Amino acid sequence: MQYVTPDLCDAYPDLVQVVEPMFSNFGGRDSFGGEIVTIKCFEDNSLVKEQVDLPGQGKVLVVDGGGSLRRALLGDMLAEKAAKNGWEGIVVYGCIRDVDVIAQTDLGVQALASHPMKTDKRGIGDLNVAVTFGGVTFRPGEYVYGDNNGIIVSPKPLEMPA
Repeated sequence: MQYVTPDLCDAYPDLVQVVEPMFSNFGGRDSFGGEIVTIKCFEDNSLVKEQVDLPGQGKVLVVDGGGSLRRALLGDMLAEKAAKNGWEGIVVYGCIRDVDVIAQTDLGVQALASHPMKTDKRGIGDLNVAVTFGGVTFRPGEYVYGDNNGIIVSPKPLEMPA
């Protein structure tokens, strides 16, 4: 499905919240959207690895990495696994790596920046808790949409206007 966030904002102005413009689009999909699954972690992507191993049809993984610019929470192997398992996209409030491969992967990926260093795996983090960054709270079970224009959040699924 192709989503255009300006059109969604125009069609649902009282429903959507717009995330502050700080993300760049790194994935092979220009647009993506789906039900929110959240992870809160800091420089440890153990839970990201666990989640991308699960079926993700119709879902977007929202990773609150605390805005850290010191480690990458997503790399090519996890992105490829997410795409293989049907995830629509991943939003990382933090860094990713292997950006050239991720750009060729059938997955929406938005993040703050790229960083070559991987994380430590200590098994630390929280799954499906409300996370807040970019002026918006992301709640599990709500919906997120992203494209080259930005990222928006809605309490219910949105349909592209005709």
